[in-house]
Amino acid sequence: MYFTDRGIEELQSRRGEEEVSFDWLADRLQEFVDINPEFEVPVERLATWLARLDDEDDDE
Repeated sequence: MYFTDRGIEELQSRRGEEEVSFDWLADRLQEFVDINPEFEVPVERLATWLARLDDEDDDE
């Protein structure tokens, strides 16, 4: 198990029943980076990956 798995599991157990909008998620990610600027690159990569999940061009 990766260390990050514990955080993901905690998120799922605490908030897994909630529904959130992408606007809410984007605001939380921006807030996190404002507080923790050293994580700007990983958060950017995660956001880009999530944004492009369904891109047909990435499958080629």
